[in-house]
Amino acid sequence: MALMISVSGIRGIIGSHLNPENLVTFTAAYGTWLQGGKVVVGRDSRVTGQMLEDIVCATLQSVGCDVIKLGIAPTPTVAMGVLKHKADGGIVLTASHNPEQWNALKMLNEKSEFLDPEQGKKVIELAKTGEFDYKLYDEIGSVETDDEIIEYHIEKILELPFIDSGLISKQNFTVAVDAVNGGASVALPELLKRLGTDVKELNCEPTGLFPHNPEPLPEHLTEICEYIKNNRCDLGVVTDPDGDRLALIDENGELFGEEYTQVAAFDFILDKTPGDTATNLSSSRAADDITEKYGFTCHRAPVGEINVVKVMQQKGAVISGEGNGGVIYPGLHAGRDALLGTAMILQLLAERRIKASEYRADLPHYEMSKQKIELKNLGVDADQLLKKIAEKYKNERINKLDGVKIDFEHGWVHFRKSNTEPIVRVYSEAKTKEEAEALAGKVIGEIG
Repeated sequence: MALMISVSGIRGIIGSHLNPENLVTFTAAYGTWLQGGKVVVGRDSRVTGQMLEDIVCATLQSVGCDVIKLGIAPTPTVAMGVLKHKADGGIVLTASHNPEQWNALKMLNEKSEFLDPEQGKKVIELAKTGEFDYKLYDEIGSVETDDEIIEYHIEKILELPFIDSGLISKQNFTVAVDAVNGGASVALPELLKRLGTDVKELNCEPTGLFPHNPEPLPEHLTEICEYIKNNRCDLGVVTDPDGDRLALIDENGELFGEEYTQVAAFDFILDKTPGDTATNLSSSRAADDITEKYGFTCHRAPVGEINVVKVMQQKGAVISGEGNGGVIYPGLHAGRDALLGTAMILQLLAERRIKASEYRADLPHYEMSKQKIELKNLGVDADQLLKKIAEKYKNERINKLDGVKIDFEHGWVHFRKSNTEPIVRVYSEAKTKEEAEALAGKVIGEIG
């Protein structure tokens, strides 16, 4: 697989397409775009992280940037580092949920957000030209280390007006945590201890050797589910290797479902702060239902964290997120944050005096289906197919911000073209899995 280049950074397999040469190229392009300044650098726990950190930090120095090294830290903690140090930007070295052989360079701006398309394109253009602003020996940047950034992040969460650590502590919660030996292996258990819970740590050694597939999907979480069943835990929390996605497990060892992390967070915040919400087009209709319960609107954005953040800001939403377990609260920083999401859920359970399973049962329930259309079998390209779908269903509620999404009364179907394969991805949702699959099948059949 080739190096994956996007406006927010580069991703690839170490020793294959991601190598020191392209790391230097993109880092130098980023530092040149910043015109020097202060840059925080953090990484997840992958075994290649130290090597990448050395290359990236030295390259930033070479173009006149002053570097603040954070070491192993969750992605949201790196974002908090940008705000703490009033930095001009930040770089996170993480391949998120990809396996161990992968790594990536992700770029943040001075607001702690991932680069938007306009900013990212400028960095990519600089990388292509190779015209970097390398400095003479007396103008290179400096390097310092911040060993207290995790504590800073935790403190900022505990200072939020809606988090009452004393109330949470009184509940005597037992919480199991699986950090997949990733970037949140230290930070998440420490937050839970500060909240007064009895923490049961599974896979919380930041070795970068993942004990199971690191994407927090049901089929990968059997270990913690069994642990919770056998050890009388009140809640289970699971993150991906960079600590921005949060999966929840109830006291019976049953998964909430990744779509319901943001739904619960929306419910928690809207109960305290009136306002609209935002999420992406492929997220569950449950986000709309919970927002409408409070009399407000859930705005939809193209898939991608920065797209959701931009819509959140444009609409003045009080909270946003993504259906992959992402919670974004603008009062802390504009990015997904599993630590913050964990604190919110514990506060909700403490305030409402409710078990996790009881709370989950009260939420609107939907089931999703995820399929794909192989374009080579149809003799059309993705854009032609999407145009055909939009024309066929022009009398329905359709959204063409990101592919084509058709909203029916009892469900929806979303078609998105892949940027890496000759396929169109098909997401659908209804009250049951069978209905979701049938809905997608009906649309596919009519345009096939």
